[in-house]
Amino acid sequence: MRRLTAPGWPGNLLAVVAGAITTLALAPFDIWPLALVAVGVFYAGMRQLTPRQAFGRGWCFGFGLFGAGTSWIYYSIHHFGGASVLLAGLLMLAFTAAIALFFALPAWLWARWLRRNEAPLADALAFAALWVGQEAFRGWFLTGFPWLYSGYSQLDGPLAGLAPLGGVWLISFALALSAALIVNLPRMLAARRNVFVGAGLVLLVAPWAIGLALKHHAWTSPAGEPLTVAAIQGNVEQSMKWDPAQLNEQLALYRDMSFASKRVDLLIWPETAVPVLKESVEGYLGMMGKFAADRNGAMITGVPIRQEVRHEKRYFNGITVVGQGDGTYLKQKLVPFGEYVPLQDVLRGLIAFFDLPMSDFARGPEDQALLQAKGYQIAPYICYEVVYPEFAASLAARSDLLLTISNDTWFGTSIGPLQHLQMAQMRALEAGRWMIRATNNGVTGLINPYGQITEQIPQFQRGILYGEVVPMHNLTPYLQWRSWPLIILCLGLFGWALLAGRMAKTV
Repeated sequence: MRRLTAPGWPGNLLAVVAGAITTLALAPFDIWPLALVAVGVFYAGMRQLTPRQAFGRGWCFGFGLFGAGTSWIYYSIHHFGGASVLLAGLLMLAFTAAIALFFALPAWLWARWLRRNEAPLADALAFAALWVGQEAFRGWFLTGFPWLYSGYSQLDGPLAGLAPLGGVWLISFALALSAALIVNLPRMLAARRNVFVGAGLVLLVAPWAIGLALKHHAWTSPAGEPLTVAAIQGNVEQSMKWDPAQLNEQLALYRDMSFASKRVDLLIWPETAVPVLKESVEGYLGMMGKFAADRNGAMITGVPIRQEVRHEKRYFNGITVVGQGDGTYLKQKLVPFGEYVPLQDVLRGLIAFFDLPMSDFARGPEDQALLQAKGYQIAPYICYEVVYPEFAASLAARSDLLLTISNDTWFGTSIGPLQHLQMAQMRALEAGRWMIRATNNGVTGLINPYGQITEQIPQFQRGILYGEVVPMHNLTPYLQWRSWPLIILCLGLFGWALLAGRMAKTV
């Protein structure tokens, strides 16, 4: 083990493997103890490295994590982006190599400024703070890539009860701290300082005990009677989605499935179920609104929207409500290359991947009102938006009910859509609210305030999901305080580590 954690290629290879097995801790595999193992192996391999060596070790871990965990990107580039197998593989390799820097840079920072091998308890705390810091940073930098957070592994694990307290990042902090403490336990025992050994054991056990104790605690309460829901999964092939020749067939599909559905309070269609500008189908949407209103219900659908912004026509990915409801929402968190193209003047036209349909959307404004239906406030998330913890919380705190619509057809039979579903489940758990998830080809489902799926339609099937959701009020601690307590704690731990390290050098 000493050889595997020492500088050199065996340790780097082990870091790649540790990063890759993190994927097995997440959906759809859900072997949650592997997250603890992966973080522990990474931490153990960082203790004796120079900053330069730590940079390489961190990159290796990130390469393994993103290479295995985001393999679904290859599927999109090859099958829908028009890239050959070789080109798609090279682009995927370049993406993985670049995004692995999110682990390389914190690893360098750790070895250069924060590591305290002489104080294993303080070292573990600082490492946990840095782990959360890198997750938060990559969820923000250049619009963010908030995927594969270690905390998602605990959706069905013992630490799930921490999510309503501090969100997925509090779970990540607890995992990183536990892994580091387990690695450092022999050193703490060898030091024979009972105070630090006792504190270490308390910090090791407490998060798991609290998580288990709060796992089924109800932080929110019903704000009214249950609402009946019908969510339509059209299972439209991506190759047909934006084909003008298929437009009437798609509109007829959702219309006819809705007409055949049971009478419900909320009728939900997925992202861009109406694959044409809203202004072009006002009559169609008016007809569907009358249909929903006649049934004493509301219909919510995804539809592209064109609006004038600063005397310029801009396109938005949107949601609109008709029938017994009101509101239109414009997507704020856009998917790079899927909904907008960075450096588009350079990249447009190189390969089909940079010219995907509807890849010129604009970002919606931040101060938008929530959707309203049946007298309740609904927090809307379009596809990628649901993976941003703080953004999702900002909308959820004003809502009675959560709604996410998506089109994961881009990722085929890969693990991407199931990872996406797991993140939506975590948002429901963090907020203590029911979530409706309507997708084009799966997984369409209803998620309760504990993050558990109560009803669902399997992937790649056409059908209508029926069920009930309950509007909720009151705020979980996370919705009330968000990540500020955790941010303050992590900043304090960084300051402590930096100050202690400087004092140790002067002595």
